[in-house]
Amino acid sequence: MFFRTWILGIKSLLLHPMRSALTVLGIMIGVFSVIALLAIGEGVSIKAQQDIEALGAENIIVRSIEPPNDSIEFSFSAREFGISRAEMEQIRVIPTIAQVIPVRELRLQFQYTGNALAEPRLGRLVGCTPEYQGINRLEVDRGHFLTHPEKQATVCVISAELAKYFFPYEDPLGKEIFVPAKKNRFSIVGVLKEKTATGAVGGSFSGQDFANDVYIPIETMRRLMGDLEEKRSAGSFERKKFELSQVTCKVKDVKDVPKTAKIIESTLRRMSPDREDYGIIVPFELLEQARSTRIMIQLIFGLVAAVSLVVGGIGIMNIMLATVTERTREIGVRRALGACRRDITRQFLIETIVLSVVGGCIGMALGVAFPVSAEGSKVLADWLAPEYYERIPTYFREVVPVLVPWSFPLAFGISVVVGVIFGLYPAMRAAQMDPIEALRHE
Repeated sequence: MFFRTWILGIKSLLLHPMRSALTVLGIMIGVFSVIALLAIGEGVSIKAQQDIEALGAENIIVRSIEPPNDSIEFSFSAREFGISRAEMEQIRVIPTIAQVIPVRELRLQFQYTGNALAEPRLGRLVGCTPEYQGINRLEVDRGHFLTHPEKQATVCVISAELAKYFFPYEDPLGKEIFVPAKKNRFSIVGVLKEKTATGAVGGSFSGQDFANDVYIPIETMRRLMGDLEEKRSAGSFERKKFELSQVTCKVKDVKDVPKTAKIIESTLRRMSPDREDYGIIVPFELLEQARSTRIMIQLIFGLVAAVSLVVGGIGIMNIMLATVTERTREIGVRRALGACRRDITRQFLIETIVLSVVGGCIGMALGVAFPVSAEGSKVLADWLAPEYYERIPTYFREVVPVLVPWSFPLAFGISVVVGVIFGLYPAMRAAQMDPIEALRHE
């Protein structure tokens, strides 16, 4: 009897294939939305955590920030701001800190005079120490990274992107990169492997793009370029002085990171409590926040997607109410032949469950294929409209949807529950019909 009831329910749905397909479509979209949105949220969360982890949980980053003009003290017509070398030495003596790594960055144009077809390329000149490679997980493709014996040498290491741009058909090692604005030349001793750009972390640490970087010893940068940076534009001339762009402090024990960050904060504010020319980024604390935020993102995305499941359930109710009206005479005949009310209720509930199960299964199948189709759509967009694809921020282009295993049973279970709930009323309405009145229905 039970098996025959299922067969009868499926046959009844197949009598109206278009109507049944549209009803299944609503549930399918709902299930797929739950799986897809949770996968996107998981991908964004994992990407954010990877960017934070790349900074190192045991590190504290002190970043120089250029404040608004009205909050900077002018000294000899040069605007002074940021972390100084003297402050770095004060930070170095904190007992819980194992290592201090200074960095100075300048936005400049680079040129290779040996390639007349290559125009100057705007990039980032990074003055650093050999330890910078480990902090940022830079991998060398050819040659070597900066070494301590080269701390005063005019040598450099270039990114893979610059190597492809300036040296498409020759070996960059031994060649020279020219900096027109500073009239300096640097001999190339190493080429890095490609590195993915990172997203913004914290309020004072913007995303980093390593595509057009040139790395030189920080002592060489200080000797050749000093601490002054001059900018000339139409009708204006600006001079600003900053010694260090960033100081990365490596703490001996991760447990001491929060305490050490507070000590650094008090050290920097000792002479000027109201200064606004620096920011402290603590990856350890940000990582804990990111993990907590992950649950919130999943909850929000899940609730948004669940709305479409409810809409699909309303569609089921609408279709089943119409079906009950159309099959009034059939219901009357079955009741006259001895069918109980629970038999009628079971009949219509089985039909709604079939619709929900079929829609849920198709939705899960599409959900499994979502990450692959998402990556395929990126490739297709890059091929069809590369100029528009390049405008998308690198961070979002690098985000990969990650399927959440528990989203499949959750979405499928909700689809079945929604189908039962929204199909119960039409089923009960059909069962409550008077057999005599149902037989008279035309």
